[in-house]
Amino acid sequence: MTEPDDRVYPPRDVDLERPSVARVYDYYLGGSTNWAVDREFGDRVLAEFPLVRDIALANRLFLHRLVRHLVVSRGIRQFVDVGSGVPTMGHAHQVADEVAPGAVRVVYVDHEPVAVAHSRILLEDHGDATRHAAIQADLRDPDDLWRRVLATNVIDPEQPMALLLIAVLHVRQPDPATDQDIGPAAVARYRDLLPPGSYLALSHLTDDDVPPDVRTRLARLKQLYDAAGNPVIWRTREQIATLFGDFDMVDPGLVWTPLWHPENSSASARTVAFDSPNGSAVLAGVAVRR
Repeated sequence: MTEPDDRVYPPRDVDLERPSVARVYDYYLGGSTNWAVDREFGDRVLAEFPLVRDIALANRLFLHRLVRHLVVSRGIRQFVDVGSGVPTMGHAHQVADEVAPGAVRVVYVDHEPVAVAHSRILLEDHGDATRHAAIQADLRDPDDLWRRVLATNVIDPEQPMALLLIAVLHVRQPDPATDQDIGPAAVARYRDLLPPGSYLALSHLTDDDVPPDVRTRLARLKQLYDAAGNPVIWRTREQIATLFGDFDMVDPGLVWTPLWHPENSSASARTVAFDSPNGSAVLAGVAVRR
């Protein structure tokens, strides 16, 4: 990766001429941090693929179970959530504080200014400035992003942490110089930056081994997102697995979102039912650096 340069990775301005991936996802989850352009696009998607709302919800519930598991069962006390999106339906620090009040530190990172602004508002009202922060940075530049994370003084780089890349890597990450997707190269650098004992957690949409009707609708979904200026990539299971590098996978491995530690669901968790787990179309996994 090159040295950080705002001319290469300029902060994004709010663009209300086209839908935002983060704000559309917020709309799918029933949030209010979205504009008419996002709702219009979301409604077009839902008209053709109503299951998208359940897919998004199942992914969010995976995040909740993930945080509980890492805090309670793995002793993790700090998280960096890259591509965290807008604060809808329970952010990581809220879930962590339910099971370990006052003990967990979280830095949220996004390149979408609306997501960052609303995360900061949420933290002002329901956070702790000594334990929580929200910053704007680009995941394509890991070294710059990491410097900004550490500049918050929330994260101790010498202690184990969890890096969350939840439903973000299927959004294409183009290199400004070549226009090639550099998501996997960026993830490799993040793995290098994590201290031993840290966890990498991610979820990723796929059209691999999903029901035939879901595969057909995912092809159409890609067309819609690409045409809206938000190109996406559906990686195979094997390609998603390689994102973990030489980290050791945590049981139950790379699985469909509903199958990842369902016992960590809260008593009040919403229920999402698919005809089969692969109907969720999102693979999720967690791995540890030894």
